[in-house]
Amino acid sequence: MKNHYNNYFFFLIIIGFCSCGKDPLPDSKVLQLVLGKAGDAPLSTSQSTTNIPLDAVFYINFTSAVDTASVRKGITIKNETNNTLVPYNVSYSDSIKTIILQPVNQLQQLTNHSIDINSKLLGANKETFPGVRFLFETAAGRLTIKSLLLNGQSFLNSALRNVDYQNIEIKITFSEKLNPASYLSFIFLYPSVGLTTSLSTDQKTLTLVNTTNLKYYTRYSFTIISDLMAENGFPFEGFSGSFYTGLDPSLKFPLLSDEALMTLVQQRTFRYFWDFAHLVSGLARERKNSDETVTIGGSGFGVMAIPIGIERGFITRTQGVERLNKIVNFLSTANRFHGVWPHWMNGTSGVTIPFSTKDNGGDLVETSYMAAGLLCVRQYLRPENNFELSLINKINTLLNGIEWSWYTRGGQNVLYWHWSPNYGWDMNMQVKGYNEALITYFMAATSTTFPIAAPVYHQGWAGSSYFINGKTFYGIPLPLGFDYGGPLFFAHYSFLGLNPTNLSDQYANYWVQNVNHTRINRQYCIVNPKNHVGYSADCWGLTASDDPSGYSVHEPTRDNGTISPTAALSSMPFTPNESMQAMRFFYYILGDKLFGEYGFYDAFNPHQGWWANSYLAIDQGPVIVMIENYRTGLCWNLFMSAPEVQQAMIKFGFSN
Repeated sequence: MKNHYNNYFFFLIIIGFCSCGKDPLPDSKVLQLVLGKAGDAPLSTSQSTTNIPLDAVFYINFTSAVDTASVRKGITIKNETNNTLVPYNVSYSDSIKTIILQPVNQLQQLTNHSIDINSKLLGANKETFPGVRFLFETAAGRLTIKSLLLNGQSFLNSALRNVDYQNIEIKITFSEKLNPASYLSFIFLYPSVGLTTSLSTDQKTLTLVNTTNLKYYTRYSFTIISDLMAENGFPFEGFSGSFYTGLDPSLKFPLLSDEALMTLVQQRTFRYFWDFAHLVSGLARERKNSDETVTIGGSGFGVMAIPIGIERGFITRTQGVERLNKIVNFLSTANRFHGVWPHWMNGTSGVTIPFSTKDNGGDLVETSYMAAGLLCVRQYLRPENNFELSLINKINTLLNGIEWSWYTRGGQNVLYWHWSPNYGWDMNMQVKGYNEALITYFMAATSTTFPIAAPVYHQGWAGSSYFINGKTFYGIPLPLGFDYGGPLFFAHYSFLGLNPTNLSDQYANYWVQNVNHTRINRQYCIVNPKNHVGYSADCWGLTASDDPSGYSVHEPTRDNGTISPTAALSSMPFTPNESMQAMRFFYYILGDKLFGEYGFYDAFNPHQGWWANSYLAIDQGPVIVMIENYRTGLCWNLFMSAPEVQQAMIKFGFSN
C-alpha cells in the first residue's frame, strides 16, 4: 500500500512539473501541483534546496484554484533544526491558483526547513491533494539594504540627477540592526560634506542630513564599505552609488556691462596664446599640459589673435610684431612636407610629432589655418615700417612655399589631407565638404605659386554625397552639410578670416548657412531630447572638445551631455543675442567652476558632474577672433582685403 501511494504521489508530481506552459491532463477530482518556489528558486521534493534567503517568500502554484479555508490546515513551514513551526502570512494570486507564503519573521540562518503540504489542502471544488514535502536550507545571514532613499527617491539601483545642492536627506533601511557605536566608521560621502546622522529606535534605519551646502553640478559618491557588520554579526557586501547635484543659480561674480564682459573674455583668452605660448617658437601649445607639443592649426588662430591683442591694448604693437617675427622665423625652419607643416611639432626643434602612426607628415587642413592667420596679419602689418616690411616678405615666402596643388595627388580634382615621407598617401583622406575645411580650398586658390583650379573645388569639395542638405530642423532650413549641421566648429574655423556676411556661391549663402546651423544647434539643446541636465536657452553649444571620456566630437547626433563654451561664444556674429546670453550664464552662474586664468575652460558636462580643467588652442582661438569679428570685423576686414582672396573668390564663383 505504501509503495502504491508513493508511485501515485510521484506520478502526480511529474504531471505537475511537466504541465508548465501546457494544458494539464484532465482530472477533475485531484488538485495538481505545478511548482514550488522560494523567490525565483525552484524547490525540490527529492533533495534539499540550499542557500535560500532568510527573507524568502514562497510560491506554491497549482493547476486550478485552491480552497482558501483549507490552506492553514494543509500547509506548515517548520524549522527542522529546533522542531518549531514557522508562522506565516498567506496571500493568493493567479485566480487563487498560487499560494504565497511569507514568514512573519526572518528565517534562521544555515538551518534546515520544510514546507509540508498535506491532504487537508483541498481545491476550490473540493479536489483532493495527496500531499508533498519540500526541504530547503537557509543561507548564511547577511546585512542587506532594504531601501535607500535620497530626498524621498530611491537611488539603490540608479543614479539621481538634479539633486538639490542645499538640502539632502539620505535614508537607509537595513535588514538587521546596526551597532550604534560603530556604523559611522563605514559610511562615506565624497566630496565630503558636513552631515548629521540619526539611527531609528529599532536600529535599522539610518538618516543622514547635510549641514553644509553641496557643490552644484557635481557627482557625489555614496559608499558603505563591506567592513560594516550588523549588531548580530551578519556581514555586509558593501554598497556604492552616485548622485548628481543641480544648479546653484546665484551670481558668482559682480555684474559688468556686456562690452566689459566681452573684453574680459577676450583678454583672458588671449593670454593662452600670449602668456602660455611656447618660449622658443612662440607657437601655441596644443593644450595646457602639452609641454613641447605645439599645434599648427591652433597656432594659426593664435597668430590671428595678435592684431586683436594690439588693438584692444592687451599688448603693444612692438610686442605683437616681435612675437610674430619669432613665430615666422621658427616656421621657416620647422619641418615641412612640400611646404606643408605637420599637425604637431616640437616647439623647440620644429621636428614633427606624429599625430598618429601614419600622420607624421604634412597636414593640409591644419596648414590652411596657419596660412589664413599669416595672410591676415600680413595685411595688418605696415610696409612703411622697415621691420614690419621685412616680416611681410618672410610671410610671403612661407605662403609661396606651400605646394597646394601637389596635394591633389597627381592632379586629381580633389585635395588630400595628409602626405607622409614614410607612408606616402596611405592616410588616403580626401578633403570633402561640408565640414571645417572650406578655408583649405580657399587658401589653395589664393596661392600665386601652387594654386588649384576651380574644378578641384567644385568636384572635390562640393562633390561629396554629404555636401547639399536642404532639409529643415526645428523649422530652420539647413542648406549644406550633415543633418542638424554637425559640430559648431564647422561654422567657425573657416570663417575666422573669410567673412561669410553676404558670401554666396552656387551652393549656398554662407551667412544663412552659419546662422541656421547655430540656431539648430541651440534649439536642439533647448528641446533636449535626451534630457541632459543643464541644457537650456542659457546653456548650449555642441562641438568638438574634451569630455568625461577624453576628447570627442559633440553634435545633435552625437550628444553625451557635454557643453563647450567655444561653441556658443564663437558663434557671436551669427547669434549675438543668444551667444551673449550664454556668455553671461557661463560667466555669472557657472564662472566659479568654468572661468579661469586663460578664459573659459574647454567643456563641462553637468549630467555627469564633470568639469574640464583644460584649455585647447583650437577651441580658444575662435573665441577671441569671432567675438572681435562681431565687435569690429577686424580679422574679416584684414583677410578679405588681401588681393589673393578676391582672386580666389572670382575663381570659385563667390560673391559678396
